[in-house]
Amino acid sequence: MANGRIEAHVSETGDSPFAVRIDVSGHVLTGDEPEDVGGADLGPAPYDLLLSALGECTAMTVRLYARQKGWPLDHVSVSLTHRKGGIEGQPAWTDNFTKTVHIHGDELSDEQRARLIEVAGKCPVHRTLENTPVIATIAGDPRGGR
Repeated sequence: MANGRIEAHVSETGDSPFAVRIDVSGHVLTGDEPEDVGGADLGPAPYDLLLSALGECTAMTVRLYARQKGWPLDHVSVSLTHRKGGIEGQPAWTDNFTKTVHIHGDELSDEQRARLIEVAGKCPVHRTLENTPVIATIAGDPRGGR
């Protein structure tokens, strides 16, 4: 992420009504919607990727912190859920994320485990989702961008 800037390009593939090719940082992914909403389930849906990004960032942040501290973290994994609304007193459009962080390391102290869970809530994607990002939508040249 040079200069804090990442670029991605997403374009339809025609393989299903919603299938897209995602080019980002030298990687190619396929995104799609599940069959029950009209896609062909050729790849993760947008919220699948968002949830995965949150889990990936969390695991990497915990690993980096443990490594910097020289702590004996054997393994970290993150289980996540996302749902819209459904919690009393919240508007129906409220996004609810739950992260369960699994810290493995027999030699970790209770204090180290607690600190790693605290650090798990500070990954950059977590912070982005907690804040209000600024998103600009601009019209592109209809002759380009394929």
